[in-house]
Amino acid sequence: MTSPMKALNAKAHGNIKIKSELHIEGTKNQQVLPLLVHEFAKAGAAMPVIFIRPNEDDNKIVQPAALLGLKPEENLFYKEGKWVGEYLPAVVTHHPFAMVPTADDHERLQMLVNENSPLINEKEGDALFEGDEQTEYLKNRIESLSNYFGSMQVTREFCDFLVEKDLLIEQTLTVEINGEKVQLNGLLLVDEKKLHEMSDEAHLDLRKRGYLGPIFAHLGSLHHANKLAKLRADA
Repeated sequence: MTSPMKALNAKAHGNIKIKSELHIEGTKNQQVLPLLVHEFAKAGAAMPVIFIRPNEDDNKIVQPAALLGLKPEENLFYKEGKWVGEYLPAVVTHHPFAMVPTADDHERLQMLVNENSPLINEKEGDALFEGDEQTEYLKNRIESLSNYFGSMQVTREFCDFLVEKDLLIEQTLTVEINGEKVQLNGLLLVDEKKLHEMSDEAHLDLRKRGYLGPIFAHLGSLHHANKLAKLRADA
């Protein structure tokens, strides 16, 4: 199947416009959404922050994510086309664009656009090009995506560190819905026991790297599993 993500250029996309609304509909069946480490404080105040393995065949690659539902393809923060949570993960705000390294030079970035996005049309919204020149709107979107990509790199370093130090462990969260207990199995969480057993030197290293804050935000967010249970019960 051909990917809808295409490299953005004036020749192919000179006539398109982007509607100003957010594509919330795209989150409808998403049980998790990726997070940046910079989002842990705000996201962790609203929903559980966990870690996942994007590729089940590679245990060394993990990614932080917001947990949005209690079963696959369930987003309890989505209701009738609207986002009902107190925090919206940043990845949603960047649709229909993405920023990736070019194939021939990983130091250079290129902008991609999802040509199948319902936000794309030729009549309504912000134009991307004026002739061959980028509009101010597009320049701002590129700057925002560049910053997001940089934060992705920092997030990857954070996750790699947790894996290297063996600080992640598969655990189970149990919530109660109308008197019935539901278990969320196989969640990757920071192992509090190992964290507390680390030497003073290792803890100092965590603090110098700026990792203690995100770790505590992650651990503190896990009680929001009860919020998911309430959302399910109220549905």
